[in-house]
Amino acid sequence: MAASETSRYLARSLPRALVPSSRAPAFCWRRNASDQASTRSPSADLNELESTTLSTPLSEDTVKSFSPLERARARKTQLPRSRYQFRSPKYDRGPLHPHRPPPPSDPSSRVFVPGPFSLPRVAQTWQSTVAPDLLTLLYVHNPPGFKPPPKAPRLRSWDDSSPYHKNRSLRGPRGGDVLRLLRKPITFNNIPKIERITLHSYVKQAATNDSSWLHVAGMALQAVSNVKVETFKSKTSVAQWHIAPGRDTVAAKAELRGENMLHFFGKLVDVVMPRLKDWQGVKGSSGDSSGNITFGLEPEEMALFPEIEVNYDMYPPKMIPGCHITIHTSANTDKDARLLLSAMGVPFYGKLVN
Repeated sequence: MAASETSRYLARSLPRALVPSSRAPAFCWRRNASDQASTRSPSADLNELESTTLSTPLSEDTVKSFSPLERARARKTQLPRSRYQFRSPKYDRGPLHPHRPPPPSDPSSRVFVPGPFSLPRVAQTWQSTVAPDLLTLLYVHNPPGFKPPPKAPRLRSWDDSSPYHKNRSLRGPRGGDVLRLLRKPITFNNIPKIERITLHSYVKQAATNDSSWLHVAGMALQAVSNVKVETFKSKTSVAQWHIAPGRDTVAAKAELRGENMLHFFGKLVDVVMPRLKDWQGVKGSSGDSSGNITFGLEPEEMALFPEIEVNYDMYPPKMIPGCHITIHTSANTDKDARLLLSAMGVPFYGKLVN
């Protein structure tokens, strides 16, 4: 009791720094600022620091062994990403979500692909030669102050000759409700160009014989187009070919866009078409009045593509398919589409139907 009372009395009377602690003394890592000025000059500290760091030369073996590149290559695991680095969200959860992935053209996107660093030959030809020529040929000059004539009203009004005409909506045009596509004037931002190319092959032997015909057709289309081929079942019945709707898979299709489309069009114009014997060109009546041109190739003409010609022994000659080629353009009329394709190297013959 006497020892406890003595320690309690000392705690009240003496300063806190002098009170003996009951805990074992431990090493303290805290650095406290001193209220006493340093007696050493700063130059002495700098001299001592320089003497400790610069006066110990490194051996040549140590210098040669320092190779950050080799150290990085020898690392088995990837270093963790910085906490301050932007992480693109993996999923797009809609326009109302606060964090959305950037567009694919952004370098921080997960699906960003650098390039293209050089355009295909067809794209370079269109940009450097075809597009300026088409813009010059189809240019319509409107002088300053030109005002287009007012257009006639497309919908007719009622003449109020009957009480049933009151509050009725305007009447449609005479001759039906279907209107022809109107051709917009060609300017610098709507010059006709090729948008996509569709290859379609109909293999009737796939229903009458076996599916190997369709497999060969799919392999040939995929080799020519560099695009994965889709297969389709028949929608109509053909009695003489024993084809029932929805039962037999008889068609293969490949849709080309981007560089695959441009490379295929270049092969078609530069390699295949000049080698076709007794071929006058694409008929001038081909087209759907909306700027899309379609023509066909026979099986022996399909064999002229370099991908099939190099590996001709891999394909059974009788099973090489023909195909229909549809070139979809951004033109609104067949006239503009033919003008674009003829400038790109596709020949036309016969009566031109606009």
